Amino acid sequence: MMQSNKRKLAALVLPFALLVAACGSDSDSAETGSDATETTAAPADDMTETTMGSEDMAAPEGDGCAAVPADGDGSFDGMAQDPVATAASNNPALSTLVTAVGAADLVDTLNTGGPFTVFAPVNDAFAKIPAADLDAVLADTELLTQILTYHVVPERIEADELGGTYTTVNGADLTVSGDSPSFDVADGSATVICAGVQTANATVYLIDSVLMPPG
Repeated sequence: MMQSNKRKLAALVLPFALLVAACGSDSDSAETGSDATETTAAPADDMTETTMGSEDMAAPEGDGCAAVPADGDGSFDGMAQDPVATAASNNPALSTLVTAVGAADLVDTLNTGGPFTVFAPVNDAFAKIPAADLDAVLADTELLTQILTYHVVPERIEADELGGTYTTVNGADLTVSGDSPSFDVADGSATVICAGVQTANATVYLIDSVLMPPG
């Protein structure tokens, strides 16, 4: 039986950083005694460095990655273009999670905040919960928010760095152990089945069970 602990959640929404490149040009030189002027353009190659970071990310790994569409908005490439709540809404394997996020009114928080690490239960994870219990949780906004924010860490952690104890947006600690792609989450309460899914403001790990916050 689940209990609501009644405490208010602290808002831990970090601003989503925007990178803006500025170019300037100088036109100081002019030839005297001639109608022709020479201008020197700033090299375009300087603009490419800011766009190369995501290309170096490791591809998602794990048996559960097969549930992700091969193309379209819900594919790995498609999800990488959108903030995390929108990316999840395009992935049919996460439709129950998307319903829960909407019921908790967390869509804007997840889309405009970050960076995040999100442990995202797939539909089969929610199916393990008896229907009556799941309906009760979806109807209890405070409890639902506590549960969902326990799945979110307010920093971006890639698969080759994941492991240890993290403070979640819920405020409770979450322990992750093991090696990519098969991490154990919350002392074995869930297992990562697809590691390192990229979205515009989060790294997502698909998990096979819904996590319950301590207390």
